[in-house]
This record gives sequence, structure tokens and C-alpha cells, in this order.
Amino acid sequence: MKSSLTVFFEDPFWIGVFERTDEGKLTVCKVTFGAEPRDGDVWEFILQHYDKLLFSTAEETEIRQTAGNPKRRLRNARKQTERSGVSTKSQEALQLQREERKTERRQLGREQREADIQHRFEMKQQKKKEKRRGH
Repeated sequence: MKSSLTVFFEDPFWIGVFERTDEGKLTVCKVTFGAEPRDGDVWEFILQHYDKLLFSTAEETEIRQTAGNPKRRLRNARKQTERSGVSTKSQEALQLQREERKTERRQLGREQREADIQHRFEMKQQKKKEKRRGH
């Protein structure tokens, strides 16, 4: 399992994107920090909240093999530190997660409205029955 965190500034907030790759499957979670987080703040957040993060559904991804050459490893490490932003696979996974949450919210809202309408109908029926009894 491989995990990585990318922190970047997206006006007006600092955003953190957690990427987790396990057995060729990529899951992503986006966190908004607000003000610029210090290293200690990020580390504390990871220790306290990592297990509560809501990761997206797993997406198939290709696993890149690590280089055996030490110079190549150093070059790759330098590229990763200079790289800014989030991979497109991560962005796609975040978009899918947003869409899933949107459909869940819509379904819950629809169920709530239907339950409210049903409750009102039952209250009207009960009121009609009470009127007919002639209190």
C-alpha cells in the first residue's frame, strides 16, 4: 500500500489531497485546510483524522515500478518534490466521489419530502375522522 499527500493553494484555501494506492486500485480524499498549514499541523491532522477520512471508490490504475538505479531514484524524488498539483486520475476519482454524494443527497431529500407529504396526509385523515365523531 502506498499513500501520498499533496498540499496546494487553490484560491482562497489550502487544499490537501490524499491518494492511496493498494493492489492497483486508487482511492482519493480531498481536505480543505483553510489557512496555510505548517508541517506540524499537517502531521497532527494525519495522526488524528486519517482514519475518519472518506475516500472515494477504488479506481483501477497502473502501478509504476521503482527504479533500481540510485541516480534515477534521486531524479524521480526531485521530480516529485517539484511537481505541483494532483494527478488526473485523482481528479477523476474526486469527481466521481462528488457525483456519488450528490445522488445520495438527492435521494435522501426525495425520501424526506415523500415522508413529509405522507405524514401531512395522515394528519389530514386523522383530523377528518375526529371531526366526524363530533367532539
